Amino acid sequence: MQKQVIEYGGEPVGIVVPDEDRLKFIAVKFHVIDLDERRFTSADEVRLAIRDLVRGRNADAAIHV
Repeated sequence: MQKQVIEYGGEPVGIVVPDEDRLKFIAVKFHVIDLDERRFTSADEVRLAIRDLVRGRNADAAIHV
């Protein structure tokens, strides 16, 4: 596998690159920087982690309003 672009909400937010037997996520957008350098088993797992991260931040922002 080569590098693969990961999109969220139609916007590229990072790439995954093979790293040993997993995929390493490299963030290119600040709102997903917490996942930078983390390793995942699939691109789908990365997308789920991004979704959970963004939803968690949105929930936290709603609480503090």
